[in-house]
Amino acid sequence: MRGGKRAMNIEYYARRVELPVPVDEAFAWHERPGALERLIPPWQNVEVIGRTGGIRDGDRVELRQKVGPTSFRWLVEHCDYRPPHQFRDVALRGPFPHWKHTHRFESADEGTSRLEDEVEFTLPGGRLGRMLGDKTVRSQLRQTFRYRQRTLADDLAAHAKAAGRPPMRVAITGSSGLVGTPLRHFLTTGGHEVVRLVRGEARPGRGEIAWDPTDGSLDPTALEGITAVVHLAGESIAGGRWNDEKKRRIRESRVQGTHTLCEALARMERPPEVLVSASAIGIYGDRGDEVLDEHSVAGEGFLADVCRQWEAATEPAQQRGIRVVRLRFGMILSPRGGALATMLPVFKYGAGGQVGSGRQYMSWISVDDALGAIHHALVTEAMAGPANAVAPEPATNAEFTRTLARVLHRPAVAWMPALAARAGLGEMADSLLLASARVVPRRLQELDYSFRQPELELALWHLLGRAE
Repeated sequence: MRGGKRAMNIEYYARRVELPVPVDEAFAWHERPGALERLIPPWQNVEVIGRTGGIRDGDRVELRQKVGPTSFRWLVEHCDYRPPHQFRDVALRGPFPHWKHTHRFESADEGTSRLEDEVEFTLPGGRLGRMLGDKTVRSQLRQTFRYRQRTLADDLAAHAKAAGRPPMRVAITGSSGLVGTPLRHFLTTGGHEVVRLVRGEARPGRGEIAWDPTDGSLDPTALEGITAVVHLAGESIAGGRWNDEKKRRIRESRVQGTHTLCEALARMERPPEVLVSASAIGIYGDRGDEVLDEHSVAGEGFLADVCRQWEAATEPAQQRGIRVVRLRFGMILSPRGGALATMLPVFKYGAGGQVGSGRQYMSWISVDDALGAIHHALVTEAMAGPANAVAPEPATNAEFTRTLARVLHRPAVAWMPALAARAGLGEMADSLLLASARVVPRRLQELDYSFRQPELELALWHLLGRAE
């Protein structure tokens, strides 16, 4: 159900979604840590800055939202807690004079359920505010709840597929990064426990373990009780020209960090069942239009050499009998960071366009499928060794730029010649912007992973909140 009605100056918006789990599980998902964070659309600059409790009556959450150069805070209190059928959020402070969000759950057929989100609100600015802001607010609500409900249904489906397995206690490195942050919330809402490996001092009672990947410091006894590990930490390969120092940090953060972690796992009395260790499709090098899968040989160049050493550093864990999955990630799409976030301002101003010939392949994956691939690797016992974490259909640079411009309703007429890219970025341009890697996810497909966003245009619509 969509749309709304008006009574006096109170506005209403409602939207329903079918969920692939019983009503008890749908409601329980919302009670677990990370539920709100998991549902915040990635194009919205919103962060949780404080909370007391969960979603029971009287529990509160405080949010900070940035809109352009300004920011404001929401203070929301939960009420009308009636498990497993309802809870409400009422804004005590925020941009709207009145805001009430009701979450209603009901059972449906054959172990499924329905969720209706209903928002009751008053626009600021009186009659003028209603005249000028009603259409904009409703458009934003449509985009927000389309994203929220699709993400919820997909997450529930992924966890339901692994039903019957005991909850995991998962240690994560790089847990505050582009993938690590949403991965924490994805796992905790699925009923798993997350432990963060952090550099520096671990804070008591926060589920943290201290480690230093550069000097080999990680106490194996601190890891006891961990059933799975996801290793994502590593120096960013973007952010300017590669000089010798930058390349040293890129290599050592991956190779030495992975070696430190895997040596500690190998010394554990009861090691975890599985290690999912990040790698990258940079291992294949610049290969033109050759179709590359996990059986393809490694390529040449700095990144290919780093990736070979990076993957080899997992050997101590494998020798200890731990199932090791090396996920070779393509370009991970999220407006919260990475390549897409860098492109967006340029394309929004209509100044985007292809780089070089535009014929080079860009193998990409949405951030939601990056999480899905990690989860699939954690729970699929037949999965081991290298696996390409990319969408099924890689795009050329020209195709990618045209698609992004179309989603943003902007032209894509600019062009950066290869010579200019090399002049500005040096070796990094050849490795990241001009190299071609047409990579396919053969192993994920063989093991029945179902992609959430297999097509580039649909992925961008979803991630950027642009679908109508």
